[in-house]
Amino acid sequence: MPWPRILLCSALLMTVSLASIANAQDSSSSSTPKPTKKAATPVESTLDSGSIANGVYRNKTIALSCKIPEGWVLRTEEMNAGAENSPEKKDSPDSASSVGAKVLLAAFSRPPEARAEDVNSSILIAAEPTASYPGLKDAAQYFGPLTEVAKAQAFTIDEDPYEIAVGTKTLVRGDFHKDVGTRVMHQSTLAMLSHGYAISITIIAGTEDDVEELIDGLTFSSSGK
Repeated sequence: MPWPRILLCSALLMTVSLASIANAQDSSSSSTPKPTKKAATPVESTLDSGSIANGVYRNKTIALSCKIPEGWVLRTEEMNAGAENSPEKKDSPDSASSVGAKVLLAAFSRPPEARAEDVNSSILIAAEPTASYPGLKDAAQYFGPLTEVAKAQAFTIDEDPYEIAVGTKTLVRGDFHKDVGTRVMHQSTLAMLSHGYAISITIIAGTEDDVEELIDGLTFSSSGK
């Protein structure tokens, strides 16, 4: 299956990876999947952007709740603006393939610009129209481009993606790690298809236990819009 370049997802994962360890060196440039010639048709958004109250992000459309640890900082609007205005997106011949793509939540344990020795834990929830991926039928297929992006950022996949139940939903999960000096950055991405979008929930932390604790803060209810 030919995949178009996932401009938004690639830019966001790069930003999260570089922000997570402030003392890490800039990652070397690497190639990205070639864009398809056919641009995706823009879709009318049926996806709620969600809202935050009392430390919990809620999205009624996909019936998702995500607990944000106390003291974390939000960068959702900044990351949306950064992806929208990036030179890569403006200059790319397939920029239309990311029409309708957006960040629903970007939260960090500390400001990305703050320097520290430990991993800057983060939660990133993003959505891309499934129309951007001709032939996309399930979340497992979506891990094709997601894995390519992770590998381009020097992450190693721990095992093949697998299904995981979170509340009333079954998602596909992929686990990755990246050695940065004496530290290890752990990344887990959960994906599903809903309301015409490919939804990805990416969590980065310094240990596997920290990743699991953040995943435990995710809840899907039985009802959505």
